Amino acid sequence: MNSKIVILAGDGIGPEIMDSGLTVLAAIKAQCSHEFTIEKQPFGGAGIDDAGASLPEATLAACQTADAILLGAIGGPKWEKMTDTPEKGLLALRKALNLFANIRPVSVSSALLHLSPLKPEIIEGTDLIIVRELSSGIYFGEPRELGETMAFDTARYQKSEIKRILHAAFTIAQGRSKKVTSVDKANVLASSKLWRATAEEVAKDYPDCQLEHQYVDSAAMKLIQNPKAFDVIVTENLFGDILSDEASVLPGSLGVLPSASHSSDGPSLYEPIHGSAPDIAGKGIANPISMILSVAMMLRQSFQEEAAAAAIEAACDTVLKQGVFTSDLGGQASTTEFTDAVVKELTKK
Repeated sequence: MNSKIVILAGDGIGPEIMDSGLTVLAAIKAQCSHEFTIEKQPFGGAGIDDAGASLPEATLAACQTADAILLGAIGGPKWEKMTDTPEKGLLALRKALNLFANIRPVSVSSALLHLSPLKPEIIEGTDLIIVRELSSGIYFGEPRELGETMAFDTARYQKSEIKRILHAAFTIAQGRSKKVTSVDKANVLASSKLWRATAEEVAKDYPDCQLEHQYVDSAAMKLIQNPKAFDVIVTENLFGDILSDEASVLPGSLGVLPSASHSSDGPSLYEPIHGSAPDIAGKGIANPISMILSVAMMLRQSFQEEAAAAAIEAACDTVLKQGVFTSDLGGQASTTEFTDAVVKELTKK
């Protein structure tokens, strides 16, 4: 089976870590049942420079016909004061592809316990997934207004939007420990009251799973006090933005966490959770782990290549346990050296 992957390397360290991801994909392809056609397109700042738009029409058309999309990173000082910014391109792409479900797995390798801001006994064994609703809520609600002395935003959710993200979370939980924590602020917000009632309704379709509710402030505290208490966290857009960023510091570096964004009927997008890091771009020291693990997520979730995905994840963990660290992890390995070490593990006979 031949599948098309659209590559959006983007800006800053994006092209460097994308090279690593594609190198690893090439190394594992012999273990896959799919053949992959790679199509590279400009996006973000690179789209502005190459085609005059952060999301060029040709790039969007390619993404709409893709089987999966890999994104490196976008943005940088060069474009931040422009009318069309790289970030606007990303929002437009999410909207055009109806990417409503953002999936962020958070696990901590034993090799990185010393880097976490939490004590090893608290963080060891952490393995959770945050499922964030990505296309509605207060970020997209209307009306909104900004005045000199007053401003307001609208936190708006349709029940159908809540149901589909909850179904996504419960489906993920069924393949894990079958526990879903729904995070809201139902003691204050009307949108959260609807969210909680809908969660109870959807849970009836998954009798094998346990549903618990947490207020967002309580969940934020518990995520630091006892992250191992969570399996799958599902929440609305604003709360998910905050909690997923909070959870991202648990392993001690943004450079080790991947993410996926799914639609209901189109291609999914896979990307590192970190930014473009323009201050280190071109120096060959960027940590490629998050990009490599995003490739693994793509293989598992878009192409059902479980064995290949697991092999990539195991190879990254092995390399870390061998003490091969990039500078953000306190080591001296270059981007290429870390990537080569992963490839070596994958191609061992």
